[in-house]
Amino acid sequence: MKIQETTLKSVLLYQISRFTSFCISEPIFYINMRPTILITNDDGLTAKGIKVLKECMLPLGDVVVVGPDGPRSGMSSAITVSLPTRLHKVHEEDGLKIYRCSGTPVDCVKLALNVLFKDKHPDLLVTGINHGTNSSISVVYSGTMGAAIEGCINKVPSIGFSLCNHQPDADFEHITQYVSAITQKVLENGLPQGVCLNVNMPEGTPKGVKVCRQASGLWTEEFVRQLDPNGHPYFWLTGNFTNREPEAIDTDEWALANNYIAVVPTKIDMTAYDALEELKTWAF
Repeated sequence: MKIQETTLKSVLLYQISRFTSFCISEPIFYINMRPTILITNDDGLTAKGIKVLKECMLPLGDVVVVGPDGPRSGMSSAITVSLPTRLHKVHEEDGLKIYRCSGTPVDCVKLALNVLFKDKHPDLLVTGINHGTNSSISVVYSGTMGAAIEGCINKVPSIGFSLCNHQPDADFEHITQYVSAITQKVLENGLPQGVCLNVNMPEGTPKGVKVCRQASGLWTEEFVRQLDPNGHPYFWLTGNFTNREPEAIDTDEWALANNYIAVVPTKIDMTAYDALEELKTWAF
């Protein structure tokens, strides 16, 4: 076996594996020391977005895809607790393994970290590319970002990618170079502990990248009421997004509206520190 540009650690592991029964759990790739990148999404394993993301990641490292077996949009950080969760390998080649999971996006991450990466976590988690934006308040509903946040909780540098186009055959060609560049920066520099990135990309050709904050907004008129053939009411989830600060130029919504890629550092610590001191004065 030929070893090139390896660190001392990889050489030692190689020598140990040759002369002892030492076992390295799959799918961790020590010998070439390429970073290991875990991928998941919430649109399902067959969605175009996750396939594009896989192609962006393959030049950067060894890739393990664990995707839901169908669409799981709007799952946020939901986990499966009332049914068994199944994991099946569907493809393997040099530098790439693909698994299908019966659970939610967070289930995909949890299973990957606890089963496939139980001895050593991946170097990076990327989620998406989501068909549709996860900017502003949508971050709290998003299965794409729920998965990224789960990686962040487990101290894996994590990025959620989304495109402002809901169509199944959406065009990703104009944003792939940015996906690769942002990913490369995170691989080189890491991320602060407890912080992941929420990256939303415009439908048109981007003017560039803006690091910004989450806009204040909400969804309104969320349900359409209809009647079934028996006259019983049912409801379809719909809704219109309202930006509460359309004039603010430092938000993700402004960036997207002006054809910039929006990169929002997102924290897992939801403590409202500015409210702590006041609440301590309350007599509960």
